[in-house]
Amino acid sequence: MSKNEQAAAVRAGMRNGTFAEEDHADSAWNRAAAATVHGDPFCCRTEWALSFHEVFLPQRPVHVVESCGSVVALCERTYQDLGRVLEPVEASWRFGCPLLGARAVDLLDAFLATLPGTQSPNAVLISGVLPDGELAESLWRRFQRRFELYRVDVAVQSSAKLAGGLDGWLSRRSAHFRRRLRQTVRRARDQAITFERQVPNTEVMALALYERMIAAELVSWKGIGECGMAVAGSREFYRSMLLRLSRSASARVMFARHDGLDIGYVFGGIAGQVYRGQQFSYADAWHSSSIGNLLQWEQLRWLCEEGIARYDMGPKMDYKVHWTEIETTMHTWLLEPKKSPR
Repeated sequence: MSKNEQAAAVRAGMRNGTFAEEDHADSAWNRAAAATVHGDPFCCRTEWALSFHEVFLPQRPVHVVESCGSVVALCERTYQDLGRVLEPVEASWRFGCPLLGARAVDLLDAFLATLPGTQSPNAVLISGVLPDGELAESLWRRFQRRFELYRVDVAVQSSAKLAGGLDGWLSRRSAHFRRRLRQTVRRARDQAITFERQVPNTEVMALALYERMIAAELVSWKGIGECGMAVAGSREFYRSMLLRLSRSASARVMFARHDGLDIGYVFGGIAGQVYRGQQFSYADAWHSSSIGNLLQWEQLRWLCEEGIARYDMGPKMDYKVHWTEIETTMHTWLLEPKKSPR
């Protein structure tokens, strides 16, 4: 089948959907997200994107179109400088990509062609574009004659390969880091610090675990400084995400405990063979015991036991340099229709 024939098949099979139809683990959206390579596969999924929309910008009109195993998911929003824009569902950190599946660029083109003149956007934002990836090439090839294409944002994610299990991961760390980590683990054992693994598989279980996480957060430096997961907006966002993850048992929650009390937590979600960390925190009174490092270590142990291939730690930060060896750059592109010459 030629490229023109493939594009025609996409147009012929195009179907408009809704967020409600896609809000489950095995949705067409999530299957399309898993079908192609993305810099941040977890953030391309509904658990991330729909939780953002629900909590932060629920008033935006939404567009979900599906065809030939591909999905395009965009929202409408009016900006003062740009006017009416179609943007990714998660429009803040911009790690996820709204074009999902092998024929997503064809589908975007077909969808834009269906919009009447009064509904045509002034611009389209596409996030999660790998600079040298197939999507970037396809967007350029398809739209560069009719649109001005600009790079307007850059996101960098830090990740660790888990090939070779814990021993393989440790072999990619410095001798100094390994020595300090061994000392920290030994001290935790002497202090009788233990670790509890949880995989919530019901909403009731997810809510109970989330309340434990919030309680630990409130006595951390983040909670004391009112800048962490317990603040308004973030609290609802991560709660919503954890509830969605419980439907497929895709969350991984770890607690650090001492004398029957939670003194820290770490949690994230699984997308295929990739774990994406979300939040971690620990009681400020335990700062000297390096609970954060212990939680990361124990989470890595768990992931390696499960055969997970990569640990995505989210936005690049100084402390993550010691834990990771991969930096993935993702661009956000602005597509602005070219003005016809007068």
